[in-house]
Amino acid sequence: MPRPRTPLLNRERIVAAALRLVDEEGLAALSTRRLAAELSVSGPSLYNHFATKDELLDAVVDGVMGEVDLSMFAAGTPWPRALRDWARSYRAALAAHPNIVPVLAQGPGRRPNALRLADAVFGHLVQAGWPRGQATRIGALMRYFVTGSALASFASGFPEDAGVYDAADYPHLGEAHLLAEHRTAVDEGAFETGLEALLDGLALRFERIAERGHQGSRATNAGRSAGSTGS
Repeated sequence: MPRPRTPLLNRERIVAAALRLVDEEGLAALSTRRLAAELSVSGPSLYNHFATKDELLDAVVDGVMGEVDLSMFAAGTPWPRALRDWARSYRAALAAHPNIVPVLAQGPGRRPNALRLADAVFGHLVQAGWPRGQATRIGALMRYFVTGSALASFASGFPEDAGVYDAADYPHLGEAHLLAEHRTAVDEGAFETGLEALLDGLALRFERIAERGHQGSRATNAGRSAGSTGS
């Protein structure tokens, strides 16, 4: 009876195995030797597909970026709704792979999916009427917010030992030991509160920018009319 064939080694299989290893054991567990063992291949064979560990890690991170939905940036979608839906999808992708967030937070680099994401956000904001400089800052702001929310759990940072919170020292933390028990509700609620606050603030800024644009147009038109009258 013929022996089962080992699946051919390719970039997709290597990246999937590397991501699985990082998800289960963290970034420190990712090494050429360990990955080769997981794939039942020799270490040097991996270098036929990735010249360095950094190149492999970039591909792993970009694979996670490929999980982020960008369909909300279709033409005609109001920018607040697009940003809201995108931020939720972005956070969901990071929440599924929290151990990769520290690398992802460094920026898009040369990663195709990450660059497509940045292009979609920036392009949609500019098409909606945001000045290019403002659109760049908003893209950065949203990335800071989403990646920051995925770096760690606020709720789980509080010990569940009620004895830690002596009323004499921490008069307002009498129920802090219960936070970890409600981690999901607290963390998701904090994300949604922050997201809505950001979007509300951006909406006000957009109104001010639009108003300044109208005032500038009126002033220009008035100047033209005055020049025409005096000629």
